[in-house]
Amino acid sequence: MAGVFIFALVMAVALFADGLALRPYDAMDLGNRLQPPGTGGPLGTDQFGRDLFSRVVYGSRIALRVGLIVVTIETVLGVTMGLFAGYYGGWVDRVIASVTDVTWALPPIVLALAIVTALGPSLNNVIIAIALVSWAGYARLIRTKTQGLKNMPFVEAARALGESDLSIMFRYILPNTFGLVIVLATLSLPGAILSTTALSFLGLGSQPPAPDWGVILNEGIRHLYDAPWISVFPGLAIVCTALGFNLLGEGLRDVLDPRMKV
Repeated sequence: MAGVFIFALVMAVALFADGLALRPYDAMDLGNRLQPPGTGGPLGTDQFGRDLFSRVVYGSRIALRVGLIVVTIETVLGVTMGLFAGYYGGWVDRVIASVTDVTWALPPIVLALAIVTALGPSLNNVIIAIALVSWAGYARLIRTKTQGLKNMPFVEAARALGESDLSIMFRYILPNTFGLVIVLATLSLPGAILSTTALSFLGLGSQPPAPDWGVILNEGIRHLYDAPWISVFPGLAIVCTALGFNLLGEGLRDVLDPRMKV
């Protein structure tokens, strides 16, 4: 229940950010810089006099949008690889399994950092990098699921009717993995948000004055002693969002597949 509430709250804040924000996220007021919460607004102001509440609210939109894009890409890539590996077996399975094992073995954030460094700092490159290093978990589980489904009677019947391999994989096997995919995607969302925030914090993702939570944290580090609220509130937003989505994913796992262990 808590996960559903937090998910709904983040979605509502992201969707209605324009109405909730008190000022434009980049509106500066140097006469009111570094004002504490209450004096300079609900969450105070930053070093440029920008309203921190507005920036955190708009940051939820960036976090959710980027997280959903990353999860969509990694889901499509991982599920497709898992289907092909599990259905065909043989050399196809060996090649995909080898690539999956290598990707799985490397620390995702380190690999993503290397990719973004090579491509150049931008939010789009961060999305590509994180998606490319996060699909292996889907591939491993969907491969195992496909191996168990490909010899089921309904699949054999489809083969007997002359259905193509692609048709069997995507029309007959894939729908039977939807519960697993939904759980994996939900559990992957907080990781995607945390990774994009971390790379933005390092200056490789969103660039100032974007209200990305990672960018706000980076700016707040310079004022940790004289204006700690600049770092505290986006940090709380990140923690609460990640915790909420994790709780939601665990709840869905219990409902859709109680035997699943991620």
